[in-house]
Amino acid sequence: MSYHRLEIKDLTVSYKRVPAVHHVSLELNCGSCIGLLGPNGAGKTSFFKALAGLVPIETGTVRFHDQSGKDLRSEIAYLPQRTMVDWDFPVTVRGIVEMGRYQALGWWKKFREADRLAVDRALETMELKDLAERQISALSGGQQQRVFLARALAQEAHVFLLDEPFSGLDKPAQDLLGSTIRHLAAAGNLLVVSHHDLKTVRELFDEVIFINGELVAFGETDQVFSMENIQKTFQTNIFSGVVHEPGLAL
Repeated sequence: MSYHRLEIKDLTVSYKRVPAVHHVSLELNCGSCIGLLGPNGAGKTSFFKALAGLVPIETGTVRFHDQSGKDLRSEIAYLPQRTMVDWDFPVTVRGIVEMGRYQALGWWKKFREADRLAVDRALETMELKDLAERQISALSGGQQQRVFLARALAQEAHVFLLDEPFSGLDKPAQDLLGSTIRHLAAAGNLLVVSHHDLKTVRELFDEVIFINGELVAFGETDQVFSMENIQKTFQTNIFSGVVHEPGLAL
């Protein structure tokens, strides 16, 4: 799958005519783990939602393996920030992972044996089989993130968009999640991860995208993860004019 790539051309997303993401073009290859870096209000979540088809695109196109529009829905999985999820909703781990099959199956059709096997494989891959019948409210933060990764695997997605997945996790959970996403990338998937801890960028990501409303820089981590690009990205939001202090050291 390493030849598969996500092609983003001239992507613009606006809210009430105010651009959140402005004319972004990128080509992202499967088999990579890519960090999405930028200050609060830089458009990272809007960027993810546009790729996943959750918000309208004002200009541009998004294609994956010669597919676009509605055909992309099964290929791209968006994992929102944990603070955006109602963890008190009465559903089990298995129930969440089964939701990954609904796009292909439809809401009113019965699960087939192939769907059950896909869910079982996803639970096993994310080491969640022993927790399958546990309520999601009873899970740790790291376990909750693995549940949503399992849902994406059950969906048979190839592009994973993770919005601040490390936020709020303790060090052991961060290490386990980092190992997990690296494993998923090594298996041929594309993972794009919004991230705020600059100290861990080099150990996590093959490439990085710097964004602040518009694309600031993109490339291999060793080449573009520099103080110059950090300062360009975090100093000023080009649309709001608000100065952001990164407060983070390399």
